[in-house]
Amino acid sequence: MAETSEDLYLYEDEFRNSIATVDEKGKRVWVYPKKPSGRLHNLRIIVTTFLLSLLFAGPFISIGGRPLLLLNFFERRFVIFGVPFWPQDFVLLAITLITFFVFIILFTVVFGRIWCGWMCPQTLFMEMVFRKIEYWIEGDAPAQRRLDAMPVNFEKIRKKFLKHVVFLSIAILIAHTAMAYLIGVHEVEKIITQSPSEHLAGFIGLAAFTGIFYLNFAKFREQACIAVCPYGRLQGVLLVKNSIVVAYDWLRGEPRTRLKKNLTTKEAKTGDCIDCKLCVHVCPTGIDIRNGTQLECVNCTACIDACDEVMVKVGRPTGLIRLASYNSIKDGIQKVLNARVIGYCVVLTALLSALTFLLVTRSDVKVTALKVPGTLYQRDGGFVTNLYNFEFVNKTFEDKKLELKIEEPLSAELKNVDGKDLIIPAEGLVKRVYFIKIPESEIANARIVVKLKVFENGSLVETVKAKFIGPVHQASDAKRN
Repeated sequence: MAETSEDLYLYEDEFRNSIATVDEKGKRVWVYPKKPSGRLHNLRIIVTTFLLSLLFAGPFISIGGRPLLLLNFFERRFVIFGVPFWPQDFVLLAITLITFFVFIILFTVVFGRIWCGWMCPQTLFMEMVFRKIEYWIEGDAPAQRRLDAMPVNFEKIRKKFLKHVVFLSIAILIAHTAMAYLIGVHEVEKIITQSPSEHLAGFIGLAAFTGIFYLNFAKFREQACIAVCPYGRLQGVLLVKNSIVVAYDWLRGEPRTRLKKNLTTKEAKTGDCIDCKLCVHVCPTGIDIRNGTQLECVNCTACIDACDEVMVKVGRPTGLIRLASYNSIKDGIQKVLNARVIGYCVVLTALLSALTFLLVTRSDVKVTALKVPGTLYQRDGGFVTNLYNFEFVNKTFEDKKLELKIEEPLSAELKNVDGKDLIIPAEGLVKRVYFIKIPESEIANARIVVKLKVFENGSLVETVKAKFIGPVHQASDAKRN
C-alpha cells in the first residue's frame, strides 16, 4: 500500500536530546524504519550475502583437518584459522585479542562506526534478514504501524504468527551455527541426531541460544546496539573530526525548507535540504542524522540512499548526506593521516610483529617439570635423587612420540618410573613421573638448574628446565673451600 503524507511525517520536528528509542517518560519507542533501497543498500546486500555465507559455512570449513574456527571454552580448546591454541598459549591469545581491539580502534578512528552497519552480525541479521522478512510479511513501515494498531483479527494473527514462526526458525539455525563454533560441528550433529537425554547440557545450550537469538531479533532489536554494545559508547572517545562517518552537509543543506513549486534554491535563499524527513524515517535506530553524529548511528548508510533519491527527484546534486568527516565538510579537505592514526598504526605493527614471531617460534609440544609436592631429595649409593612430575601437552592433531634427554649437567641421569614409551596423543595431555639423579660429589650448590631437551624423531621440539635440590651441607662446604 502506498505511503501517505500523514504516514511520512509522524516524527516530531525537534532536536533529539535523548536516546531516540526512549520517550520523555522512559518508555520504549518502537522503531518502524522505512524499507531502504538504493546503490549503497544493494552493495550492503552483496556484502551481507558474502559474510553470512562465510558465517554459516565456517563450521564445515577445515584447514589441514582442523576447523577454521573453534572456541571451546568448556574444554579450553581453541582453533583459530586452523591453528590450535591451548591454555598454555595464553600469551598468544592475549596478544591476538589486543591486536584485534587495536585494529578495531584504528578502523574506527579512520572510518567511524562502519563496522556496525556493514559487518557486525547483529546488524546484518537484524536489518538484512529479519527486517526483510518483516517487510515481506507485514509490509513497509506504515503498514506495520497500522497492523500493530488494529484490533486482534484473523489477518493480524495470521501475519504475526507467520512472522514469528519464521523468526524462530532462523533463530534455531543461528543457535546451531553458534554452538558449532563452540563445541564443533560433529558434537552438534550428535546432539541433533541422538536423544536429548544423552546430551542434556548441549540440548539445554541450544535451547538457550535459540531463545536468546529469537528475543534479540524479535523484541530487543536496535537496543542491543544502543544500550548494550559498548562499541557505540567507545566511538565518542575514538572518533575525531577527521573520522569518516555518515555525515550531513550542513553548509549545503541549511537553512532547510519544504520544496515549493517554481522556486529555485537560490531564489528562495535556502539550502538543498527540503526537510522531507526520509533520512529519519529510513533510519533503523530512529535518529535524525541532520543533528550530527550520534551514538545510535551505526553507519548503515540507509539515509544516504534515501537522500540521494530525493535529490535526484528535485534536480539537485546528490551527496547532501554522505560518507565524510566533519573537517572535510567544514574545510573541503579530507585528511586521513594524523598523529593519532600514525600512533595506532605503529602500535598495531608492533603487535602484529610480536604475534608473528611468537607464532613462528611456537612449539607444538609444551613440557612442564615440577618437583613432586612434599618431597626434597634422597641419597642413593653416592647419588642424590629428586622426583618430578612431568606434564606433556600435544598442541597438534597428530600423535607425538617423544624422547627426553638431560643436557646439563652431563653427569645427571634420567629415569622414567613406569618405563613406558613417551607417546602423546593428538590434542592430548600425558603426565609422567621421572627420577633425576646427580652424583653427590658434583653437587656444589643446594639448588641446581637441570636443563632437559625433548626430541621427536631426532629433532629438537622443546627445551625445559627443572630445579634440583641437593644437600645443604655440600653448598656450605663448597663456599668454605
